[in-house]
Amino acid sequence: LDDATVHRGGELAAGDGADGPGVGGTALAGTTKRTECPARAAARQPNCAYRFAGRIMSTRTYGLDDVVHQYLLDVSVDEDPVACALRARTATLEEHYMQISPEQGQFFKLLLKLMNAQQVIEVGTYTGYSALCMAQAVGARGRVVCCDISEEWTAIGREFWEQAEVAERIDLRLAPALETLEQMREAGEAGCFDFAFIDADKGNYQAYYEHLLDLIRPGGVIAVDNTLWSGRVADPAEQESDTVAIREFNRMLAKDSRVMVSLVPIGDGLTLARKY
Repeated sequence: LDDATVHRGGELAAGDGADGPGVGGTALAGTTKRTECPARAAARQPNCAYRFAGRIMSTRTYGLDDVVHQYLLDVSVDEDPVACALRARTATLEEHYMQISPEQGQFFKLLLKLMNAQQVIEVGTYTGYSALCMAQAVGARGRVVCCDISEEWTAIGREFWEQAEVAERIDLRLAPALETLEQMREAGEAGCFDFAFIDADKGNYQAYYEHLLDLIRPGGVIAVDNTLWSGRVADPAEQESDTVAIREFNRMLAKDSRVMVSLVPIGDGLTLARKY
């Protein structure tokens, strides 16, 4: 994809779109009409919440209507061509709903820059979009340790990490994350990390959190994805196992005196926990 494919500000040029000639839209006032990233076009479809195996997840910020969401993308998401191409590739997979939204990737990049973070841990990498965003933010001297068990999905990420010239910053560990995190603690890495991101199996959220709380430094931040869970956590009638697990995790975290917490309504809900 060339530089014109991804832009800051602007909608589809009239008559051109992700689906080919004749599919397009009108640019927002004061913006330039350009060809839109295919992945961004998909992200602004009317219904981007997906049901898979009884679960509902979203690839865009929950609760925003299409017009407001598009405005958010146009004025605040500055996505490079490689990241956009990775999202487009991931959109072809059946499990594409597991990828974070572009606005969340932008938020991570800003947050890591504000923290001057250089040492990051990610639990749950999927096809590597969030890892790519964070690797770009930590700079050439930074490191992102990625914990995942899928060679198939992470192989997609490796391809795009190479294209973005950040592969050397990413340390992919293909093993159960609880084992990897325990090994890191045993290796004396407690307190060595600035930031951690959990986006994996919901039943182990609390276990991942406890390991990561030891591994990050005082003042470090743990970010936890899907904590709004498309609103299902707020409905007592919803008793599916992952919903219950996230609900219990949220309640535990709200009472944890070791951290300061804020649940940010971006993506499917992102909880930030800053270690005292």
